[in-house]
Amino acid sequence: MPEPQPRRYRALQSRYNGRMTAPFRRKRIRLVSENYLGKKSYFVTMCVDRRRRDFEDTRAARWIIERLRRIVAQHAFTVDAYCVMPDHVHVLARGTRDGSDLLELVSDFKRRAAETWLARFGTRLWQGRYYDHILRPRENAIAVCWYIWLNPVRKGICADPREYPFCGSFTGLWPPKETPALRWDPPWKQRRSGGFDL
Repeated sequence: MPEPQPRRYRALQSRYNGRMTAPFRRKRIRLVSENYLGKKSYFVTMCVDRRRRDFEDTRAARWIIERLRRIVAQHAFTVDAYCVMPDHVHVLARGTRDGSDLLELVSDFKRRAAETWLARFGTRLWQGRYYDHILRPRENAIAVCWYIWLNPVRKGICADPREYPFCGSFTGLWPPKETPALRWDPPWKQRRSGGFDL
């Protein structure tokens, strides 16, 4: 007769209907590192630990924008669009050299910001993971910029993204003159809605 499994394991097993191959294995969410090199554009979302609203504070939001501005230049990147929301940050980063490495950029940015934050406030700043999407040639980068800039409008913070002080661009795309007709949704929203073909 097999030994009874610990209660926690049994709960997990029933939750997954016996489909688990290893009880505590996390799904790999990154592509191989070579995909994150070069002159590509990347949509990145980084969330505050426990989705705390730390960037509601004006000084904290401005600080994270300036930290981003300094670090992207050191890693041969530029930022076509960013938006600092109360509990997360959206960025459209673009490599400017063949050796531009998104994984190094995000790791360095999160690590340095987190160290300063921990020393100042005694709490973690970021969730452990982040979301990234490498833009395909058929995806319109300006539409992605607008997805980022419209985030505070979608959340009901303002009526026009130009009213929100924590949206912008490091490449001169901000403030935009008019909203484009093209729409873009990140892949996780496309899958949830049954597919949004660009």
